[in-house]
Amino acid sequence: MLPLSRAPLLLRISWAPCITTIRGRKSRFDLPAKSKAARIKYPPMVCIEELLNVRNRYQEYRTILGAMRADFKEEMLRSMYEHEVGSLAEQRLHLEAVEHATLMAWNKEENDKALCRRLERLRLEEQVFKAQRKEASIRKDEVELEEQQEREQEIQRLQELSRTFITPDNLVERIEAALDSPKSYNFCLDREGRVLRQGAGQS
Repeated sequence: MLPLSRAPLLLRISWAPCITTIRGRKSRFDLPAKSKAARIKYPPMVCIEELLNVRNRYQEYRTILGAMRADFKEEMLRSMYEHEVGSLAEQRLHLEAVEHATLMAWNKEENDKALCRRLERLRLEEQVFKAQRKEASIRKDEVELEEQQEREQEIQRLQELSRTFITPDNLVERIEAALDSPKSYNFCLDREGRVLRQGAGQS
């Protein structure tokens, strides 16, 4: 290891790091050791009496556990049968019938309330429709009355104008009145609407 000349004393490494040696395990493909190459593996010695005793104990344990499981299963099946077919089922059906009757009564009550609200809404809508139709009829009568008055005024105006019309009955009278009238219509109008007479200035 090279010494650090310029480094301070605290940063200098004065010994090599300690590395712990770990013994690795042999893989299954490695050859056995020379001292164990010729060794024959024998099964461990077993006491026959102890083996029979343990086997009998395991058989008793399995028998007792199976009996307990069968008892529990029978109790579960009996409770399921009672729940589906027996008295519990009758009680459940009775409760369901009572609940159904209660729900049907509540449903009928809610339907009656909704029907009352609907009838009230229809009545209000009919009243509004009648009022609107009445207002429309009144407005229509007023418009027709105004139109009739306008037509009557127009007829009166035309009747007043018709008095000055020239008809075959008053043709001679109108001609004589025009000849006797001192007013002269021998003039013309310019673009501005002024009267232009022959031999006279603009008027």
